Amino acid sequence: MIRLPALLLSAALLALPTAPAYAMDHVAWSRNANIYEVNVRQYTQEGTFNAFAQHLPRLKKMGVDILWLMPINPIGEKNRKGPLGSYYAVRDYTAVNPEFGTLDDLRKLVKQAHALGMRVIIDWVPNHTAWDHPWVTQHPDWYKKNAKGEIYAVTWNPDSPNPEYWTDVVGLDYSNKDLWAGMIEAMSYWLREADIDGFRCDVAGNLPTPFWNEARQKLDRVKPVFMLAESDKPELHAAAFDMTYGWDSGEIFKAIAKGKADASALKAFIEQPKLVFPADAYRMRFTSNHDWNSWEGSDVELYGPAAPAMAVLAATLPGMPLVYGGQEGKLDKRIEFFQKDPIDWKGYPLAGFYAQLLKLKHANPALWNGQYGAKAEVLPTDNSKVFAFRRQKDKNVVTVAVNLSGTAQRVALPGRTRPLELPAWGHHIDAKSR
Repeated sequence: MIRLPALLLSAALLALPTAPAYAMDHVAWSRNANIYEVNVRQYTQEGTFNAFAQHLPRLKKMGVDILWLMPINPIGEKNRKGPLGSYYAVRDYTAVNPEFGTLDDLRKLVKQAHALGMRVIIDWVPNHTAWDHPWVTQHPDWYKKNAKGEIYAVTWNPDSPNPEYWTDVVGLDYSNKDLWAGMIEAMSYWLREADIDGFRCDVAGNLPTPFWNEARQKLDRVKPVFMLAESDKPELHAAAFDMTYGWDSGEIFKAIAKGKADASALKAFIEQPKLVFPADAYRMRFTSNHDWNSWEGSDVELYGPAAPAMAVLAATLPGMPLVYGGQEGKLDKRIEFFQKDPIDWKGYPLAGFYAQLLKLKHANPALWNGQYGAKAEVLPTDNSKVFAFRRQKDKNVVTVAVNLSGTAQRVALPGRTRPLELPAWGHHIDAKSR
């Protein structure tokens, strides 16, 4: 991987008011890729690696590139939430959750995915561990302590009116550099032993950026990796992460579906971003993920009939689109987090819809990720209920118009001789080479 020194990059981020043109050389297979989140426990009735592996040919046909497996590690038993516990209460960083199968099962899954041209990243939980993780007794100095010197449950936003108490986990203390080495070694284990291709890093913004810079450098020595941060800190792109969460666009999608925002919100999002990211930063665009689905609402609750329109925006605006496993099955429920609750696939009614969107991205360089794609240019329209934009990379031009309302709309677009007729929440995509 080719990068400028991390210290220079961090300084540049602080000094420049506009997006700097960094030169992070993302792994080639990520450049026009999409990402697909897999909740192994709920994906099948069996809830195992082997049962999920049977879906790989279907996902390949749909056009999926990167498989993100939610945490695969054993779950803590002490202070466990619910009958099965949270995937994010890790009891052992270098073991496989027996609920899902064995290490050999995981290896076979990764090998099969690779044979089909897909990549596999695993969810990594570096901010905290379960109470019964071996480090609690082996390395108590690696954990945060309260005023009494006791390891205590993670408390999120402790100074807010409504703090969250994560009673099943205890926080790690990154002021101790010995922890850095231990955590990086645990991550490296999975590159060596299972040949995975990278990590989605939970609560990444809560850890010091210098830790992540060091981790990325050492992980790349084992194998060039792809790194996704559950964060929207621009500085994480300097030397550590390929992609961060696009909560900004996701919140706008939800607001539009509820009638609380319109095309002007998307125009401001593109032309006046609240955060400035490097030109080569990948941003993950999504309408759902495991957190939003379980804690905020299903696609039916969040979007209703607007769901396909928002998916089109997630797939065509600058960034990498995420499909949450189950959305191609028209996921219409909140999946339980701490107990068994398998997805009802309903015959995959939206598989063809997502296949078309993913194929569009693969085939059009204007829609590729980071510096490999094009910026979005908002197009003027004569209808405030329609949002339109264009992305152009060399001779490839993609024009997108989306009706952001529940009634049919007619709109005139630049370059079109006739007005465009869009049904309620309808869309039109024109992709061509000049």
